[in-house]
Order: sequence, then C-alpha cells, then structure tokens
Amino acid sequence: MEEERRPVLVSIIVPIYNVVDLLPRCVDSIRRQTYRNLEIILVDDGSTDNSGALAEKMALEDKRIRVFHKENGGSSSARNLGISMAQGDYIGFVDSDDYIEPEMYERLLGTALEEKLLMVQTSRDEIDEAGNKMPDVCVPPEEPVLWDCQQFMRELLLHRGDCSFCTKLLHASLLKEERFPEGELNEDFYLLVRLLPHVPAVAILPEQDYHVFYRYGSNTRTRDKDEFPQVFTDIVRNADRVYEIVEKEYPMLLPEAMRFGLFQRLDYMLHIPISMMDGGNEFYCQVKEYLRKHRKDALKSPYLTRKNKVYLLLLGTAPKLVRQIHHLKCKVK
Repeated sequence: MEEERRPVLVSIIVPIYNVVDLLPRCVDSIRRQTYRNLEIILVDDGSTDNSGALAEKMALEDKRIRVFHKENGGSSSARNLGISMAQGDYIGFVDSDDYIEPEMYERLLGTALEEKLLMVQTSRDEIDEAGNKMPDVCVPPEEPVLWDCQQFMRELLLHRGDCSFCTKLLHASLLKEERFPEGELNEDFYLLVRLLPHVPAVAILPEQDYHVFYRYGSNTRTRDKDEFPQVFTDIVRNADRVYEIVEKEYPMLLPEAMRFGLFQRLDYMLHIPISMMDGGNEFYCQVKEYLRKHRKDALKSPYLTRKNKVYLLLLGTAPKLVRQIHHLKCKVK
C-alpha cells in the first residue's frame, strides 16, 4: 500500500546544444508545470556557448533540475543519456528551443493514469521566428480520442499522425530496452514504430500544449536550396524499416505501408540536388530503381493523389529531366 501512495514521478528530458538565448523560456515553461512532482534532466551535448553553465545555474535555483554534460553526439545520444539517468515512472521530452503550457503534464499524466495507458499524446502548434502561429502540421482532434496501436500506425503511414516524442508521455517500462538511433535523423519515427506493437492504445488530447519553435538552421530546416539534409535519406530508410514491422504486426496495413514508402521516396527525389543525381550515387540509384519496380503499386494505390502518381512515374523514368522542369516551374512561381 505504501508503494501505491507514492506520488508518480515524471522525468522530463531536455537535450541542449548551443541554445543559450532560448533555454530560459524552455526550462521556465517546464518549471511552471501545475504537476509539480517532476525531475527535469538537462543534457548538455557538448555546447560551445554558455548553455552548459546556464543549465548549472538553473539547477541551483530548482532542486528538481539535474544536469549532465557529455561530448557532442547529437540529440539522440543526449536523449539516450537522459533516459539512462531518469528515475521517473513516466518519461517526457522537450526540445530546448520549444516551450510548453503549464497544464501539459498534468493533463497527460491524468489521462494516462485514468485510462491505464502506456502512452499519451498532446497536440502541438508551430511558431515561427517572428512569433506567428503557422499552419498546423498535425491537426488536433476536436475532443480526446483513443486509438489502438494499429490505428495509430495507420495515421502515421498516411502522414496524419504525430511521431514526435515531445508531444508524448510514456511509461518508463517502454524505454527499458529501446533507445533512439544515434547518428540518424527522423529518429522519433524510428523509435515510435518500434514501440507501437507494445502499446495497446494511445490517447490524443486536443489541447495544443506543446509549442514548436520553427527555427531556421536546425537539422531539417534550411534556407540554402543547394544543401541536402541527411533527413531525406533517413526517411527512406525508415520507410523500409516500418514496412517490415507492418508485414509482421499489421498485415492489413500493407497498402498504406507501400504508399508510405513511395511517398517518402517522392520527397527524397524532389529535394535531392540535381548535381547529386548520377550513377555514382548508390542511394539515389536505389531509390530510382525502387520507383521503377513499383510503378504498378503507385498506380493502383488508393492513398496517393493523381499528382503524386504522375510524379512517381516520371521520376522513375526520367528523374533528371523531371527535376529540371520542376525547378523551372518553381522559379516561375
């Protein structure tokens, strides 16, 4: 009975790298949570500014804050260190340039305990550098909904679900053996699809309690059109990984998984610089061959638009020419 009366501890993990100007807003929003029984784990991932020192100063102001320093290894390695140090019954993640509403974790934990769930998700919005709210990437439900793992997987495969771990609260048991992949991007999707078969149901709350700060210069956002972020190759790799999971766990979703793999390759082909589209680029050649091999799957998919299908067929046939025409059209617009 003594164990049952112990207040539930929530561990919130924040990876930090050169965010000295944004870190106070992030950490203050966590400290102001209406649910007070938190440990706030700040992982300094080898910052070269004063972020690490600022984190230590914050720890002196709030005994719930624990700070760890490590050599730079990326967000996944910082999160993984935080997971290994976490003592909470539930674990959440907040990116250091984002911020949250005061009631977020009280709402999430209350739903998790009431519904006996291993994973609960809040809704989010995105704020640009000028402070303007951007169009919703993931449209929040009008009221709380409960999806089983197969339905959640289907929403992800149709690009309607939210794969971010920052909007979620997880029971710590889910992360006993699983970790974020280090050295890869699209890491949230990678881990989430591996966890879903072990999660009977997920609740999605309508409140947009998590605020994503849309900052140029992050891993997936760049103003330089000649750059080709690693994320575009990683989303293709993850499409193949999730197809294997669907084959084993959710065979009814194979048409959606095929659509997902085609769509991710379409995204890759529309972003790769034309200068990299040559026979010496093995990954590019593999993507092109996949599109040629799966022409019929693209044509018969009920989940691809007519425009998607046309682009997929043309990119599998004459990718360089299609990209050059696409580039010219975008310039005219």
